[in-house]
Amino acid sequence: MLKTNICGVEFQNPLMLAAGIMGSNASSMNWILKSGAGGVVTKSFSLNPHPGYVNPTTVAVDGGIINAIGLSNPGVENFKEELLKIERENNVLIASIYGATPEEFKKLVGEVQGLVDMIELNISCPHAMDGYGASIGQSCDLSHTIVSAAKDMAEVPIIAKLTPNVTDITEIAKTCEDAGADCLSLINTLGPGMKINIDVAKPVLSNKFGGMSGKAIKPIAISNVYSVYEAVNIPLIGVGGVYNYRDVVEFIFAGARAVQIGTAIMDEGVEVFSKINSDLENFMNEKGYKSIDEMVGIAHD
Repeated sequence: MLKTNICGVEFQNPLMLAAGIMGSNASSMNWILKSGAGGVVTKSFSLNPHPGYVNPTTVAVDGGIINAIGLSNPGVENFKEELLKIERENNVLIASIYGATPEEFKKLVGEVQGLVDMIELNISCPHAMDGYGASIGQSCDLSHTIVSAAKDMAEVPIIAKLTPNVTDITEIAKTCEDAGADCLSLINTLGPGMKINIDVAKPVLSNKFGGMSGKAIKPIAISNVYSVYEAVNIPLIGVGGVYNYRDVVEFIFAGARAVQIGTAIMDEGVEVFSKINSDLENFMNEKGYKSIDEMVGIAHD
C-alpha cells in the first residue's frame, strides 16, 4: 500500500532521510533504514575533503533550526567506503553531491553511480561558499549546465534539488527538466537566516548566516511543490517541515511522490519514520486509498 515508484526505482514507502541529517556514515544511515525509512540520501559530498565552517554551526529558533555547516565532508574516496556498507536490500540509496563546475559534478557521478540507486545534485545550499550551492540553483543557465553535465555521465536517475530562494521556482524547475533531470526534490533550506545572541551582541553562527529548516518552512515547501507540479512532467520529492503523516499527505496531494525528513529526527528521534508509516497506512485505509499513486496531485483536481 505504501510503495511508491520514482523514475523506475521502487521505494517500500514514501519516506526517506533528507541530506544533511545523519547521512555522514553507514552506521547512522543503516539505523535510519531499519527505523522505517524507504530510502536515505547521504550528506552532500564533493570530490575533495572539505572542512566546512567552525562551530557553532546550528542554532534553534522558533519553528525550526538555522544551520551553516559549510558542506563539510571527507571527499568522495572516503565516502565511497561508507556507501559500500549501506544495507541496500529493498532499500534505496541516494548520493547527494556538490561541486563548483560541470566537470566536478560529472566526475562525481562517474565515481559513485555504481554504488547507489539515484544521485541528487545539491545546487541549492543557501550558506555554501562562493561557487557552490544556491549560486548555481538561482541561475537558469548554471542549473542547465550542471544538470546536463551530470546527465551526460549518468546511468542512474538524476535528481536536482531546488532552492526556494528564487523569484520563480517553476522557471528553475523547467530549466532542470529541459536539461534532462529525471526528478526534482524541493525545497532546500530557506534563507539565509540569522540569530543574534543579545548577551554578546553577535550572531550565534560562526558563519553568521545559515539556512532555515523545520516546521516553519513547510507551507512554503507545499506551495512550491504545488506550483512546480503544474509546470513540469517529471516526478517530485517534497522536503521541508515533515513531522507527521498529515504533513506527508499534504505533500503528496500537492504533487510529490515521496518526502524527505530531516529536522524532525532531531526533535522526534528516528522513530518518526515508523510512526508516520503506521499513521499514513491508517489514514489511507480510512479514506479508501489503495496506493500512493491514487493520491499524488489530487489537490489539483
